[in-house]
Amino acid sequence: MTIEPRVLTFPALDSATTAARLRAELALDVDPDDLVRDLNVGTQRGYVVVETRAPEAFASAHIPGAINLPYRDMTPESVSRLDRDLVYVCYCESIHCNAATKGALKLAELGFKVKRLSGGITAWQAAGYPVERDTPVLSLTSAAAPRCAC
Repeated sequence: MTIEPRVLTFPALDSATTAARLRAELALDVDPDDLVRDLNVGTQRGYVVVETRAPEAFASAHIPGAINLPYRDMTPESVSRLDRDLVYVCYCESIHCNAATKGALKLAELGFKVKRLSGGITAWQAAGYPVERDTPVLSLTSAAAPRCAC
């Protein structure tokens, strides 16, 4: 009896279909390494980084230069001053949080171009990239800092 590999239970797509799918994926997602390289050399033109979690999460740690626009607060009125010519790179806590996806969806539905930061602030910090804080870091003996806060 021949046992077929589980990996090939669903055959791979042809190369053209695969390339189109991967191109679309890259059109939606931003890698933390690419973002930090832009920040480090000052080439952050054409886009804005958007923290989609609650203000207390933003205050505890956010990507330098990011704006806070919680996805729950996104309305035509709250985004009316945003520049529609820019791309908005949304991020949240981690791959276990979907606030970035919800925020990106809302912005897209309101007519904005969007991307998501892969892995959120957790991946950003795990890579050792800098964050800004608007509140002091809490000690281990005090209440925990906000996590997802979405």
